[in-house]
Amino acid sequence: MILVTGATGNVGRQVVGQLLAAGVEVRALARRPEAAGLPAEVEVVGGDLARPDTLAPALIGVDAVFLVWPFLTTDGAPAVLDAVTAHTGRVVYLSSARVRDDVDRQVDPISGLHAELERVIAESTTEWTFLRAETIASNALGWAGQIRASGAVGGPDLAAKPVVHEGDIAASAVRVLTEDAHTGVTYVLTGPEVLSRADQVRLIGAAIERPLRFEPIPVAAARERMLADGRPPALVDALLAGADAAPETPLITTAVRDLTGAPARTFGAWAREHRGDFG
Repeated sequence: MILVTGATGNVGRQVVGQLLAAGVEVRALARRPEAAGLPAEVEVVGGDLARPDTLAPALIGVDAVFLVWPFLTTDGAPAVLDAVTAHTGRVVYLSSARVRDDVDRQVDPISGLHAELERVIAESTTEWTFLRAETIASNALGWAGQIRASGAVGGPDLAAKPVVHEGDIAASAVRVLTEDAHTGVTYVLTGPEVLSRADQVRLIGAAIERPLRFEPIPVAAARERMLADGRPPALVDALLAGADAAPETPLITTAVRDLTGAPARTFGAWAREHRGDFG
């Protein structure tokens, strides 16, 4: 029995579906089970990571937990891990490829958050596996409204990254959740090619057979716009973290292929799968 947190999100739904396809019993944690919209074979149990005292019913009898952390701080994480490890020590955590092991202090809030979560987990159990994912392809779904309305995507021109398909993250998670050879291992999951935001917009345009364009916005202007839209300052800082920093050379790994036996899928393939979201 695998407990999936974040089961209604883009990655979590893929993990649920692929575990079911592999014949594994799946339980999903949801704040509102009645609205989860998951397959009937999934046992959906109410609970909230923000309230660790609500987690016990979802954890009874589980063998492993797929953990997605939905908050901007690690407040409450020790209590959540105490609740988890009272039932199972096996935790697979969806972390970030921004985390660096060669520095004493992480360079931005996102990497700092994930590095701290990794530390809390490692102090709570020895049966951990960390999946450090690069920029997730499904993040581009946030552009759908702009694309349908104007054919243009505006935003800060962040550093190019080897964007990874959320289905490949899920396939990797299924392997480490159901096999015994991954305890204490960190995997960096990437796509097969380094893409800028303009590249991603171009590939979406090719998929929907419509010319699209990316319009760079200065980081300061983007910050002002996001704050004016009512987004919390901490969230804005996290979303724009590292935007002004000098870009690092992106690392492409073979972790997806090594774990799943199949090569990482391209962003172009992802865009073709999601034509209906942008058309």
